[in-house]
Amino acid sequence: MLNKDMTLCISLSARPSNNGTRFHNFLYETLELNWIYKAFAPTDLAQAIAGVRGLGIRGCAISMPYKEDVIALVDRMDPSATAIDSVNTIVNDDGVLTAYNTDYSAIAQLIERNGLDTASSVLLRGSGGMAKATAAAFRDAGFTTVTIVARNEANGRALADLYGFEWLADAGDATADVLVNITPIGMAGGTEEHALSFSAEAIAAASVVFDVVALPSETPFVAAGRAAGKTVITGAEVATLQALEQFVLYTGIRPSAEQVRAAEEFMRAAP
Repeated sequence: MLNKDMTLCISLSARPSNNGTRFHNFLYETLELNWIYKAFAPTDLAQAIAGVRGLGIRGCAISMPYKEDVIALVDRMDPSATAIDSVNTIVNDDGVLTAYNTDYSAIAQLIERNGLDTASSVLLRGSGGMAKATAAAFRDAGFTTVTIVARNEANGRALADLYGFEWLADAGDATADVLVNITPIGMAGGTEEHALSFSAEAIAAASVVFDVVALPSETPFVAAGRAAGKTVITGAEVATLQALEQFVLYTGIRPSAEQVRAAEEFMRAAP
C-alpha cells in the first residue's frame, strides 16, 4: 500500500520506459522495503532536479538526453561521473545532490564478461553522455582501434580526441569487428525504431553486435546480429547492471545474484 512514509526514487528521461520501474520496484517488494520508484519525462530539467532536492526524493536516474546537462544542477560529482563528464545517477543526502555514473561499470563488465578481444577494431556510433561512458570503458579495457561515428562533428571529434580515437561523420561502407550503437536508432517509440543502426553489410562483417538501447530488448540491430550468428550484447543487459549499482547507491543494500536475476526476468517481461 502507498503510504506517507515511503521513500521515493525516480528516473528522468525524454522517453521513459518501464525497465527501471519494474526492476527497482520488484527488488523493493522482494526485500520488503517501504520504497517506490516512478519514471518521469520532465518538461523542465532544472525544475525537476529542484523537485528532487525540495521533495526529499532519495535517488534519481538520468537518461538521454540529460546526462551532461544535469551536471550544472548537482552539488557534488563522484569520480565515476567526473572522469567522463556524464551523469546517470543522483543520490540525495538531506538536500545535497551527488552525481554518479554507473553506465561505465556496466559496459566494462559486459566487455569482460563476453571476452571481447582488445585487438578488435570497434565502430562506436554516438557522441552523447552514454557514448562517453562506453568509449571510456573500451579505452580502459585496452582497445585502441576505435572509431567514433557521429554526425555532429564538434561532439564526435571531441569524444574521439578525448580518448585518442578516430572520427567519422557517417559509417558509410566502414566495417569493424565490434559494432556498438549508442544512439536512439532502434528505440521503441522513436522515428527510427525500425531502422538498423549499422548496415547489413557491416553486421555481416562484424563479430560482435552491441546495442545499448534497452527498449525493446530485441532492437532491429540486435535481431539482425542474432540472425547473422554474431555475439550479441543487448541494452537490457546494460540496463540491469547499471540499475543494480543504482539500487545499491540508493538503498545501501546489495541484492543476491538470485534476486537480481529474478528482477531482470520481471523487467524483461514488460510488454
